[in-house]
Amino acid sequence: MTPETERPAWVLPAIVVGQLLATSIWFAANAVITTLQDLWGIAGGEGIVTTAIQLGFICGTLVYALGGIADRFHPGNVFLLSAVAGASANAAVLVAPASFDVVLAARFVAGFCLAGIYPVGMKIAASWYAGGLGRALGLLVGALVLGTASPHLLKGLGTQWDWRLVIAGTSMAALAGGVLVRLVPEGPYLRRGAAVRFGGVLAAFRDRRFRASACGYFGHMWELYAFWAFVPVWIAAHGAAGSTVSLLAFAVIAAGAIGCAGGGLVVRRLGGGPVALGQLLVSGTCCVVSPWLLHASTPVFVGFLLLWGLAVAGDSPQFSALNAYFAPRAVVGSALTLVNSIGFGITIASLSLLERLQFLLGAEWLLVPLAAGPLVGLWAGRPLLHHSPALT
Repeated sequence: MTPETERPAWVLPAIVVGQLLATSIWFAANAVITTLQDLWGIAGGEGIVTTAIQLGFICGTLVYALGGIADRFHPGNVFLLSAVAGASANAAVLVAPASFDVVLAARFVAGFCLAGIYPVGMKIAASWYAGGLGRALGLLVGALVLGTASPHLLKGLGTQWDWRLVIAGTSMAALAGGVLVRLVPEGPYLRRGAAVRFGGVLAAFRDRRFRASACGYFGHMWELYAFWAFVPVWIAAHGAAGSTVSLLAFAVIAAGAIGCAGGGLVVRRLGGGPVALGQLLVSGTCCVVSPWLLHASTPVFVGFLLLWGLAVAGDSPQFSALNAYFAPRAVVGSALTLVNSIGFGITIASLSLLERLQFLLGAEWLLVPLAAGPLVGLWAGRPLLHHSPALT
């Protein structure tokens, strides 16, 4: 009997649920942004608040990678301590919510801590698999999507709650997620990675297949977080208000979990490239036609957004798996770190763009610029149609 067959049945569910709970702090401030805007006395801010946590995640990813933190220490301990620190930073918003600078600083620290949650959770899961994560990767990224959406659910269900309960609730969830993942032992395939070496990573981009998967991922990231941050604005522009905005935002973002898991189920048959590019094509098309759907009937509008939410995140695990598959073995850790950092850096550009455009364009045109990412990703990712591993 191999270690693969001896894997406890509870391991993957524990990691998935732990990821879901711990990543709930990612969009916690966005879920209560209207209250924060009132306290700040400004309009807008969705993009800036999200940019702060994205920038923190980028910095955290580089520090964790360069320091080899998840390799030098027990990854379960790293996950738990990161969850505790992230929950504390998330709760720090409660200390001085009327201070824009304090909230931004707290979001930056929370993002930094998420670098010890999301990637480290992936590492713990990978330690139980001899090969690629396959369908498990779809479930893990799906957990991130659900965690991202969960603050909107809390806000929607607790319309009469004090907004502080949303922040406190997500912090408590992060703590619970950290404890749950800490209970998962190291798997038999845990690998102690080498130091990150960016010097040789650029050579990876000479490989046409790696360049295609990386650029496809970059196009996906241009669209993803900007869509998540501004979809409540778009829903409100359709005429929704109150808890309806929060609940529909939750449903749209959470639909991405179905796209992630569903892609993982069909990847063995269709290949990672077609699955990733197919979903990128759907989400890019949604960007282009969005002006004509904003004022459609409510059933059509909701159905359109659910389709968009499903596709916009569904390609993420496949692009990540393709990047890992095509990266040179000698620098795979460095290559993935650099690609992830660039990808999250791109989200800052698209978030900043929409933050400005929301005051210059009509709401129906707000999300159209996001089509640039899928367009570039589809063009650059064409080689993936012919070099498409099953990623099982």
